[in-house]
Amino acid sequence: MSITITPSKKINGIIEVPGDKSISHRLAMLCALANGTSEINNFLCSEDCLNTLHAVEKLGAKIKQQDKHITITGTGGKFTQPSRYLDMGNSGTGMRLLCGLLAGQGFSATLIGDESLSSRPMKRISSPLELMGAKIELTGDRGCAPIKITGGILNGITYSLPMASAQVKSAILLAGLFAKGTTEVIEPKETRDHTEQIFKAMGIPVRIDGLSVSIIGYAGGSIPLTPGNWQVPGDFSSAAFWITAAACRKGATVTIKNVGLNKRRTALVDVLRRMGTDIECIPHDTDNCEPIGNITVKGNQLSGTEISGNEIPNLIDELPLVAVAGALATGKTIISDAAELRVKETDRIATVATNLKKLGVAVEEKADGMIITGPNKINGNITLDSYGDHRIAMAMAVLSQHANAPVQINNTDCIATSYPDFEKDLISLTQTNRSNQSDRTDNNSL
Repeated sequence: MSITITPSKKINGIIEVPGDKSISHRLAMLCALANGTSEINNFLCSEDCLNTLHAVEKLGAKIKQQDKHITITGTGGKFTQPSRYLDMGNSGTGMRLLCGLLAGQGFSATLIGDESLSSRPMKRISSPLELMGAKIELTGDRGCAPIKITGGILNGITYSLPMASAQVKSAILLAGLFAKGTTEVIEPKETRDHTEQIFKAMGIPVRIDGLSVSIIGYAGGSIPLTPGNWQVPGDFSSAAFWITAAACRKGATVTIKNVGLNKRRTALVDVLRRMGTDIECIPHDTDNCEPIGNITVKGNQLSGTEISGNEIPNLIDELPLVAVAGALATGKTIISDAAELRVKETDRIATVATNLKKLGVAVEEKADGMIITGPNKINGNITLDSYGDHRIAMAMAVLSQHANAPVQINNTDCIATSYPDFEKDLISLTQTNRSNQSDRTDNNSL
């Protein structure tokens, strides 16, 4: 499928974004292990998260779904062996985290994914899980999926992450639930802490000492995961498209309601503020397991900035949008220390740089990032490719709003993996500023 972006001179409005993908994955898995029934509200019903739901259902959890409201009756800490493979689709989060849980089970299971997921590195999780006692076979090319994992008795380990990764940290901690003794993960830099926050909310003690995170396992015993009623905040990574779209448009005002405000997710706010935009985050008074609130953005002419080092891990999903902002900002925007972008759904350094060049943006690709010089006039009457990457498709749609003519983006089916209503929300924020909303066919026009 393709979409055609019709440029718009303004973007304004109030919007809510779908539930947080990272939190939806983790709640689905941990509620599936809990001893009792949990309710999850505002669950992200995207392809990725629905694949995780299907997987835990195959492992013995009982699932009831009414739109974004999910009821899960857990297995009391022990999964049952699936009759077939577990298909994780496009989700690296789903595959890596579920491997952590399966490492402590007394059976073998095979996880598969689509072509993109089957090209993503999995030795980063197999190595620590094997040190804990699991048997893992990476049957794909170059240490990739499919993954056959045979779980069993695990021992706690102390593991220093070679690179900052919330997914690897979480996989080890999830395996640590079933291990003897203490499992400790030492991070080189702070990463997302959704697993730790949900552990604490569900009754699992977590010790955090600087960059060290540890839990004591429950080998041979009952894992005290407490079921509950959980509210999934709006996904900051989805809100980031509208935050950036408004920040880059002088005179724009956009409010995103009920967004997750976990401080390890909102680094984009800090970057855009120092580039010159006005962003206000107002938290709600709630006892939810994650902070939640409203974000209001007032656009301005931005100035270039530098992003590197400790800022990168908690900004990794939003870096394509930093490149978009850099294309419209005055001066140089430099992204470095971000080589991890090359092993996402696509090589996001290469795919962003390729599309920016087609749009007329001055960009220099580097091994670990890129340098963008702006501001640039954005070319229209061209065709871009998402390369099957949802974040590339949506980031290029945001930038194409500034083009001098329509821009076609190919292979946009992938948007459904994280933000099924992206097109509808784009229209809702821009349609009042257009004299003509074009036809929608197989080549959708926005």
